[in-house]
This record gives sequence, C-alpha cells and structure tokens, in this order.
Amino acid sequence: MTDSTPTATPERPAELPAQSPTVDPAATAATAKSPGQHGAAPAAGRLSFWRGDSGEGARRNLGLIGVLVVLVVIGIATRPDLYGNSSWVWDNILTILKLASVVGVVTVGMTFVIIGGGIDLSVGAIVALAGVWATTLATQSYGAGGMIFTALAVGLGVGLVNGLLVSYGKLVPFIATLAMMVAARGLAAEISDKQTQVSSNSVINGIASTSPLGIPLLVYILAAVVIAGWVLLNRTTFGRRTVAVGGNPEAARLAGINVRRHTVLLYALSGLCCGIAAIMLTAQANSAQAAMANLYELDAIAAAIIGGTLLSGGRGTIVGSLLGVIIFSTITNLFAINGLSTEAQNMVKGGIIVAAVLIQQFQFRSFTQFLGRNRLTTT
Repeated sequence: MTDSTPTATPERPAELPAQSPTVDPAATAATAKSPGQHGAAPAAGRLSFWRGDSGEGARRNLGLIGVLVVLVVIGIATRPDLYGNSSWVWDNILTILKLASVVGVVTVGMTFVIIGGGIDLSVGAIVALAGVWATTLATQSYGAGGMIFTALAVGLGVGLVNGLLVSYGKLVPFIATLAMMVAARGLAAEISDKQTQVSSNSVINGIASTSPLGIPLLVYILAAVVIAGWVLLNRTTFGRRTVAVGGNPEAARLAGINVRRHTVLLYALSGLCCGIAAIMLTAQANSAQAAMANLYELDAIAAAIIGGTLLSGGRGTIVGSLLGVIIFSTITNLFAINGLSTEAQNMVKGGIIVAAVLIQQFQFRSFTQFLGRNRLTTT
C-alpha cells in the first residue's frame, strides 16, 4: 500500500484590474533629464515649482520687493526734489539700511523662535540689559573685548533662562517672556541707577561711525547675521529640526528630536542676537540706558510676520524677515522726509501688520482646503 501525498498546486495569482501601462523608471529619469518636445517638460517643472508650496517663499519675497518699489514711487512722487539728487538717494539707502540694522539682527533671532512655535516678548529688554551691563565702569575697564563678551554673555544667559522656563518649566512662552521683559528692564534700571551710562571706549563707539568701502559697518554686521541665520535655517539639521518642532512638536518628539533641548537653544539664539544688537545700539548712541530698545519686540515680531513667518510656527524665511525690517525702515524714512508725525506712522504700521496676518490666514486656509479636496478626489 503506497501513500499518496497530494501535491500542492500553486495558487494562481488573482488578476489585477485593468491599469495603465507600467512606466519604466529609467525611461522616466531619462525623460526628466532631457528636454521634452518643444521644451515642454522643463517649463512644466518650473511652473509647478512656482505654483506649488515650494515656491511660496519666492512669491512672497517678490511681493515684498514690490511693496518696496511702491514705497520708493511714493517717495519720488512726494519729494521729487530729493530723489532727483543721485548722491542723496545713495546716502538715503545707506540710512535706511543703518536704521534697519539693529532691529534686523533682533528679528533674525525672533524668526527662529517663532518658526519653532514660540514667541519672545523680552528681546527689547534683553538688549537694554546687555547694553547697560556692558557699559558699567567695571566692564569698560576690560576694554572693547570685555564689553562685547559681557553683552553676548548676558544676552545668551537671559535667553537660556527664557528657554528653560518655557521648555522645562512648562510656562506659556507669552507669559514667560513677558515676565522676563519686566524683570530685565527692572534689573537694567537697578544696575544703571536709572541713569544713562556713557560709553568711553573708542573701539565700540567707532562701530557706528566706521564705513568700509563707503558702507556702514553696522550694515556689514547685519549682513553677516542674516547670512549665518539663512545657512543655519536652510542648510543644517538645526534648521530642519526647528521647522519640525514648530510644525508639530509631538511628531518631532516621536521622530527622535529632543524638543525641550531644542526649544532652549532657540531662545538662547534669540538672546545671543540681542547681545549683538546691544553692542550695535550702544555704538550708535555712545551710551546705554534701561529704556533703550523700547518696543523692539513688536518691531521684530511685525517684521517676521510681514516676511511670511507663521505665528503658529513651522514656516518662515530669514530673507522675508529681512525684507520686512527694510519695509518698516523705509516707511519710517518716508514719513521723516515728508515731515509726518510718528503717530500716523504707527497707525500705518499697525494696518500693515493686520493686513499681513489676514493674508496669511487666507492663504493657509485656502491651501488646507485645496489639500482636503485633493485627497477626496484621489480617494
């Protein structure tokens, strides 16, 4: 009697529904590398970039440049006698850039904090505290190096305290930095005894008056900080983590990012920028006092918002923030040459901020709705 073991018959794979012909990846790559008929492929790629989310920053920056052009046209229309002088125009451009330099440095740090999902209302107070501490008689006895080190150390230290309060103390960033704003102003007033402290160091004072190649040194410092901030945000892991933490902190934590430590570093970076700004502002005034850098926090936040940084975090550009600072400096300059009041200038700035936030909300909602409709259509 022989045992007959049934042989397992391989199951026939289920037939798939009719589909489009498969595409060879190699052929696709070759097509992407070589221009299509009549150059249609490259044009479509450029068009999709321009219309897609990746081109949003470029579109916004071009819009900000358009605003600057409009402001220049208004200046030409209102003061043709000044804009007709080419020498005055160049000097005026340098004046605007010099006016934007200090706030621009603070705005770079603020941009990182906002992209990371936070807010820093204490930047103006940190600038004042760092400036006052750097101009005490004891600090000035160590020379320019001691003054610069003190300003940077104070800014970095206060920024670290802000970060620790927010990340490990679990305080709302608005409350933590608001408390620091009051405390830092109070400490600056205590150190200076509510008096203006004069800087007697010629090296520090010369920062504002030195103009290599005809361009103020303050503008060079602003350019260096902006370039460093752009590289840090767009070309390093730190920048990618900043966007991830601001976009979705829980997802960033699950991805292995130490959200608390990164938040501390963001506020420390903001404080470091404030220390740099303190030296620049002290050089401009040849002195420091507890009331210096008043409302710088509002100027920095407004410039970042104008530049496309979302208040909810997760998106922003350094170039956009710089353009926002230059726009506000141009508005200030435009009002000054036309002899208009500061009150009217502040009202215009407030209107621009409101308009920028409304545009951000409209664009974000429209993009979200588009994604939702796209998912439904795909499904």
